[in-house]
Amino acid sequence: MAVSNRPAQRHTASMGFATAIIFLLGIANFAINRAVFERGHPLFARLPSASQTLGRRAALISEFAVLFFALLLSTQGWPGYAWAYGVYTIVNGAAAWLILSGRV
Repeated sequence: MAVSNRPAQRHTASMGFATAIIFLLGIANFAINRAVFERGHPLFARLPSASQTLGRRAALISEFAVLFFALLLSTQGWPGYAWAYGVYTIVNGAAAWLILSGRV
């Protein structure tokens, strides 16, 4: 009697797809952060240079932590985190758009 492992194959494929999507969205989030910091918003310009450096590093570290845990959870059988990270990317992009367009 042969045992089919088609559901396991589909599950593995969806995990791989979710991981790839999260990785690509992570690249977009890092690009968004860089664009915002390079823009030179007046709020950032008022900060001392040490605070600017610390703020940039803290933002990059927190962005990396969010990406790392989203990737970790997606590879451990939680591919739904791709949706959550997608929403996070949309909110991050909207905030960046507000900053870069001068609305904030």
